[in-house]
Parts: sequence; C-alpha cells; structure tokens
Amino acid sequence: MLPSSNALFVFDAAARNGSFTAAAAELNVTQPAVSRMLGQLEEHLGVRLFDRKAGRAVLTEEGELLYRRVLDGFRSIESGLVEIERRRKGTETVTLSVSSAFTTHWLMPRIDKLQKQFPQVDLRFQLISGALRGPVENVDLGMRFRDRDEPSSGGALVMKEVMLPMCSPGYLGETDPAEGNTIIRLAETPGDWAADYASLLTGRRGAAKGLSFTDYAVVVQAALLGQGIALGWLTVASHWLLTGALVPASDRLTTTRRICEFLPPRNRPMRPIAAEIRDWITAQMRSEIAAIDRLYPKLGAMAACY
Repeated sequence: MLPSSNALFVFDAAARNGSFTAAAAELNVTQPAVSRMLGQLEEHLGVRLFDRKAGRAVLTEEGELLYRRVLDGFRSIESGLVEIERRRKGTETVTLSVSSAFTTHWLMPRIDKLQKQFPQVDLRFQLISGALRGPVENVDLGMRFRDRDEPSSGGALVMKEVMLPMCSPGYLGETDPAEGNTIIRLAETPGDWAADYASLLTGRRGAAKGLSFTDYAVVVQAALLGQGIALGWLTVASHWLLTGALVPASDRLTTTRRICEFLPPRNRPMRPIAAEIRDWITAQMRSEIAAIDRLYPKLGAMAACY
C-alpha cells in the first residue's frame, strides 16, 4: 500500500522534526527530495499528511494516525534488533505480564534467587494493577485466572485460587473486644468478603470499618503495616505468611472455582527460556505452599491449592 518503503523513513523524520528542511538534514538529502517523496506518499494515499505553515510541517489528523503506527512499528523493529544484539552477547530479555501485587509481594523477595538461577536473562514486566485479565500478547509469559469450566488456552497450572484472611501479628495481638476490625479490600471485589467469615481470630466484636484500594499491592501493604485484615491471595502473600510478617486471621481457607495459570503468548511461540522461568516460579510456589502447610497444618493449604 506504499509507493516506497523509504517513504516511511522520510515521513518519520519529517513528523519527528516538524520540518522538511530538518528531515532532509537528518537524512542527508535535499529539502526538495523530502518534499517530493512526501508529496508522492500523500498522492498515493489520497490524503494530506502535513499542513505546511510558515516553514513548519504540522501533522494532519490522518498524519497523526499514520505517525503513531509508524512509531509503534519502528519501536518494535528496534526491540527486535536489541534482542538480537543481546542474544549475540549471551543475554536474553524475558517479559512477564503479571500483577503489580505478585511482582511486589512474591517476586521481589526472590528476585536475587531468580537472577542467580538465570544470570543470562534481563527481566521486563508488563504490570497489571487490577484484575489479571486480557490477552497475553507481545510478552513471553502471562499470569491469568480462568474459571475451571472455561476451555483451556494451553496454560500451566500455578495453583487454584485460594484466599485467607491475613493481618500483621501486631494487629492480631491488639484484642480490645469493644473495637471493630478494619477490613481492607480491593475496590473491584464484589460484596463484603468479611461477611463470609463467621468470626475472625482478632477477638474484636465492634462495628467493622473499611479501607478500599484499587491496587491489590497496596491492600497487602496496608495489612503488613498493621492497618487491618486483608483477604490474602496465596499466589501473592505466601511469602509474608512464611516469614511471619502476616499471620492467618481465620482458621479457614476459601477456594473458588478459578485457577491461576501461566499462559504462553497467543501471537508467537513460547520461548524455551520463558518456559524455564515459568517452571522455576511454579516449583518455588509449590514448595512455599508445602512449607505453609507444615507451619499451619489445620488450614490444609496443599490440598486446597493443588
């Protein structure tokens, strides 16, 4: 659909510089050559891409549309070239699409172990602050939840969706029955999760208060700071249970119909290094759940998660 692939480079330079003269200097050609090339492109497309105003080249609405796409394309090509260079030097880039909460509270405490296990890998993250939804595209690996009745997309099991009310030891120790619990919740979670628990282990019987956040990473952080009780997803908060920074605020786990999976990208094959990182994370998590099972045997964590 283009008269010449060179037209894209000329168009990019003119759009970026806002000047045909500056574009010509950058490309080491004459200004009339730039003007002629862009005129041919506009004639071919049947639209004006630039408004020529007092020596400036201002993108039209159609020009802005094309420039955004050209910029995305050039960035994608550049990323590929960078990846080739890193591979030549023995380094690979792996991009994970995961929640900000999982990255902050599960992965960060182990990032040194991960880097020692995969010293040749540069990790990048596509962080999702809310629910783990959406397609897994243009990344190497994505963590997502799905209902057990939904058809599989070729994902590898991380664990079933299991939650447990958690709080800091200090909050659990403040047992004034006259006070009410502060319930920390994720804003998009439907209903009041605390109503599903007949009693919580804090001993507080007063009217409950609430804190609500749109990012689950902040929900967990508030619980760590002793601000109340949060419903802890074990895929995120298991590290803090093991270290004792968080403790169970109930003696009962909640298991839903959803499962947590690592999905391959749907628009390209799974790379071997991404599969290795996936297997390392899932093995670490299974080992951690087994340790929680030994620490709190009444919860039945292993049976619930797997």
